[in-house]
Amino acid sequence: MLLTLPKRKCKLVTDSGHTRLRRMVTVMAAMFIVTAQVVSAQNPSPPEATASSKPPAPTRRLPEGITPQAAAAIDRGLAYLARTQDRQGSWVNQGNYGSYPVAMTALAGLALLMDGNTTTQGRYAAEVDRAARYLMRASSEDGLIARPEHESRPMYGHGFAMLFLSQLYGMTEDVRRADELRDILQRAVQLTARSQSKHGGWIYQPTSGGDEGSVTITQVQALRSCRNAGLAVPKTVIDQAMSYLVRSQNSDGGIRYSLNQRGGASRAPITAAAVCCWFNAGEYDNPLAKRALAYAKENVKPDGSNRGHDYYAQLYMAQALYVSSDEYWPEYFAARRDWLVVGGRQRADGSWLGDGVGDVYGTALALVILQLPYNQLPIMQP
Repeated sequence: MLLTLPKRKCKLVTDSGHTRLRRMVTVMAAMFIVTAQVVSAQNPSPPEATASSKPPAPTRRLPEGITPQAAAAIDRGLAYLARTQDRQGSWVNQGNYGSYPVAMTALAGLALLMDGNTTTQGRYAAEVDRAARYLMRASSEDGLIARPEHESRPMYGHGFAMLFLSQLYGMTEDVRRADELRDILQRAVQLTARSQSKHGGWIYQPTSGGDEGSVTITQVQALRSCRNAGLAVPKTVIDQAMSYLVRSQNSDGGIRYSLNQRGGASRAPITAAAVCCWFNAGEYDNPLAKRALAYAKENVKPDGSNRGHDYYAQLYMAQALYVSSDEYWPEYFAARRDWLVVGGRQRADGSWLGDGVGDVYGTALALVILQLPYNQLPIMQP
């Protein structure tokens, strides 16, 4: 609003003129105040953002299987992860198994990626960016992604970090960042290749002196993710790793702890994870994969009745069923979803305690499972 005053001839201001001038100034001030109030009402200022505030969840149509209650639980879990990330960009385990900052950061990062975040876009873009920077700083010249002072078994974290960073690599818009990620991942792949045992598996340390199923599966899925992202992965390394899993399969279809454990009992969590390796390679009709999946269905129940490593087993069981579009998926997911969401297992702060390992671990794995229907990560898509 433009206020225009009438033109007047200049006069010598007398005492009475001073009074008239004060009245005119008062009127003008009142008019400006009213005008400012009108403009302010028409154009309200946005509320001030606080350091702890987060934008609301994006408005989107809930995919099949995601109830409003599950969506709210996911939001609380993601907010918990955002609150508990430290200034370095990492998360540390608070359970009884050590802190494992690289593994925890990679798993929490995967959960955030599945919400549709990248390093530049999404409500948790800042957290994803800090996590990526932390893991990139943890990369050594020899290729190992680890914080050895905090991780006695660094190959788990190395594998999960490769998985997270390779999924992020395909979403990176900044050319310079993409080049840096590519270099880190290529060295990480080479470290994994050098650490493969003569039987085709991997052990907890980056040496070729031993192997066991769970570490082997972590490396195989990470290598698949890297290869899918366009990185050079020696075919012989993956072929030998898949041969390791085949030779570790028992007659009941399950996978035992280690190839050298002749006569060892099948392990349900490792079996579910092995199925993911076959399916990530597109081998849905492989008879050995089908036998392993049948064993996993029989022994990995969604109601939490499994003995030990339940969250770990469900992480891979859910992926195996979802990526293969298995007919059991809707029933399984509804049961696991309700066990996590309706059963009161999510704490008031938004976290889940997983397998006694810790809150970050449990929360990250629960969120990966619950967010599968959003179909965000290429490695976990049908």
